[in-house]
Amino acid sequence: MTQPHVVAARDIKISSYDMAGARAWMEEVCGPHSLQSPQPEKVSFRHSAKVFKSFATTLGVMEYGADVRIGVEAAEHLDSYSLSLPLTGEQELVYLGNRIQSNNSVGLIVSPFHSQELMMTGDCRKISVVIPRVTMRLALEEILKRPVEVPINFDPVMDGQTGASASWWRLVAHFVSEQQVGGAVFDQTLFSRDIEASLVRGLILAQKSNYSDEIQESLIGRLPSYLLRAKDFIHANAREDLCLEDIEAAAGVSRFKLFDGFRKHMGMSPMAYLKKLRLSEVRKQLLKGGRGTNISNVATEWGFNHLGRFASEYKKLFNEMPSATLHRHDVARAHMS
Repeated sequence: MTQPHVVAARDIKISSYDMAGARAWMEEVCGPHSLQSPQPEKVSFRHSAKVFKSFATTLGVMEYGADVRIGVEAAEHLDSYSLSLPLTGEQELVYLGNRIQSNNSVGLIVSPFHSQELMMTGDCRKISVVIPRVTMRLALEEILKRPVEVPINFDPVMDGQTGASASWWRLVAHFVSEQQVGGAVFDQTLFSRDIEASLVRGLILAQKSNYSDEIQESLIGRLPSYLLRAKDFIHANAREDLCLEDIEAAAGVSRFKLFDGFRKHMGMSPMAYLKKLRLSEVRKQLLKGGRGTNISNVATEWGFNHLGRFASEYKKLFNEMPSATLHRHDVARAHMS
């Protein structure tokens, strides 16, 4: 990654800021936003973090000590992407009309492109990662090997339990822990520069965004046209009652060639790819929650008509039952209300 600008590395140790101090400080870190609290006198903002020297990424832990509501209206003026994963307590993000619950199993990304609102409970203590827009752009350009004009826009929900995004959060938590015990190796630019660059690249690779398809193709090589046809057909019709013959017809090749291509480029058969896609889409809906969410209805919508088999396959892939995924958000919503 090309260095965007030189920023003096510094440790952040804020033990107790009031409302005005907290708002002023976080505006310096992230950009303009509003801050409200039903009990402003109880706000006792704490922020322990490190600003990496090479690319100005901020990595640490923060809490407000009281229920707060953070508003981002002029999102285009935000200088950074803000990522957070609660260690305790809960938070809720209002994003494009959706209410997204977040606890120690679900992280959030506030991208600098839309008006958003973030509510945090008073007991919410969270890992916080702030990555400047220019840093993200340079990392994306390095991966794609071309300049980009349209900024990367991430899905705001980050699974903190399973998959690549969970691996990313575990790495972040480890580095935060090392910083808090005084890991002097982070003061060495040769080391911290590579760690910081790896974290930014890792996020881009781990989290779904408007560049995910292009990134995948750039990493595994351009997919053959018949596989692109099959993949696009599967994604467009994943809710339908698809069979292998349908995918073959869309691809326009023999079954043998279709299977060979999927195993070579995707690491699985066409129907296994379809099933994994459906399970992932069900999990996304359960993670986003929403009052009245019904697991059976969501599963049926994505083509799972045998609910017992669905639950078994879901548990095998995500290491928890679908009811456990949804229950976390029932609890979170109760605490946020």
